[in-house]
Amino acid sequence: MSLNSHLAELVRRHQVLEKQLETELHHPATSDLKLLELKRKKLHLKDEIEKLQVNGKANGKTPALH
Repeated sequence: MSLNSHLAELVRRHQVLEKQLETELHHPATSDLKLLELKRKKLHLKDEIEKLQVNGKANGKTPALH
């Protein structure tokens, strides 16, 4: 899997988590634990995306994903 396709997949998964989180925030029965888990997963993906983008720039590959 190329760097760009891997980044694109991570960004897609991040967006899915964002939508899930938004849905759960508007649902009155959502537990705080579920919200924390979704936020943790989303942050982990964001960190990985940023790490890969920095590494890609250092290697001369500048992925244009945000």
